[in-house]
Amino acid sequence: MDSEKIHIFDTTLRDGEQVPGCKLNKKEKIEVALSLEALGVDIIEAGFPISSPGDFESVTELSKVIRNATVCGLSRAVEKDIKVAAEALALAKRPRIHTGIGTSDSHINFKFKATRGEILERAAAAVKYAKSFVEDIEFYAEDAGRTDNEFLARVCEAVIAEGATVLNIPDTTGYCLPEEYAAKINYLRENVKGIHKAILSTHCHNDLGMATANSIAGVQFGARQIECTINGVGERAGNTALEEVVMILNQRFKGKYHTGINTKLLNFTSKLVSERMSMPVQPNKAIVGDNAFAHSSGIHQDGVIKERTTYEIMDPLDVGVDHSSIVLTARSGRAAIAYRSKLIGYDLTKNELDAAYDHFLILADTLKQVGDNDLEHLLKSKIFDFAK
Repeated sequence: MDSEKIHIFDTTLRDGEQVPGCKLNKKEKIEVALSLEALGVDIIEAGFPISSPGDFESVTELSKVIRNATVCGLSRAVEKDIKVAAEALALAKRPRIHTGIGTSDSHINFKFKATRGEILERAAAAVKYAKSFVEDIEFYAEDAGRTDNEFLARVCEAVIAEGATVLNIPDTTGYCLPEEYAAKINYLRENVKGIHKAILSTHCHNDLGMATANSIAGVQFGARQIECTINGVGERAGNTALEEVVMILNQRFKGKYHTGINTKLLNFTSKLVSERMSMPVQPNKAIVGDNAFAHSSGIHQDGVIKERTTYEIMDPLDVGVDHSSIVLTARSGRAAIAYRSKLIGYDLTKNELDAAYDHFLILADTLKQVGDNDLEHLLKSKIFDFAK
């Protein structure tokens, strides 16, 4: 069976930028967008044009410079929103309008004070109107994770009938368990008339730490687009992390699914987004955290030095990291001391290593981490007599 393409929809510049303090100016948005295009994302959600003049301008400018990826603008199911989005996307080579409305009873009753029938009509009308501007229309059913499946299927059928090309099924509040989200995607795939005319898309939030798991579960049951952000940035606890889903597909589903992502650029793109948004990446973050390929336990260090795959399921080079890190701490063993000593020019004999290790443990108990300068000073002062 041929490998199926999973489209990567990046919303770093829209959903990701909604994090307080992470607002980017036009120049920064263009820089990040060009990096996303180089990374190989299929769709770049450039912003929410009607939300501010700055967002409108950013979407317009990105439409001018992006040539390979689809440029997407968000709107509510409101005619003015849709018209403004279309205007902002006028120069895009591959424009997409992303419109939608809340479909859960919570949203219908409290946010819109409407009925299911009224929401159904508004959803269909929004897609029909958007279709008068561009061919590629994505519809989002906000809070789909908590929407009744039968009603959600009716909404999907209605917007497909009006020309929707992508159906976004967001777990807006990050509430779903992976099996629940998978079952929802599967239900739509099996019960929506005309589902073959549209791509099912995941858009998962990380409120309970399950955004990545839910996105992958969605793919396993029929979704062919994943909406995500670099470093998982996004409102509240964030969105699905692009680097995580891409590497899961690469490592666990190779031959079954593929993306167009150049994974060797993941580390660079992660750092760029972190710097421009002033949003530090936690050291233990999967794939792109500083500790993702770092080893400090003596048992782990010994294994990695002998054979990298004993404790690493990915080659750091595949995600743009130069090498694994052997970090010297009080938990490090002799193998790590010998390895790091050799890197700085000291090929220790067994007796020298034994002597160095005893002194190392005393030093390591006073420091959180022993750096190369610390190690060299120890070797010079305790092991090798350079005064003679």
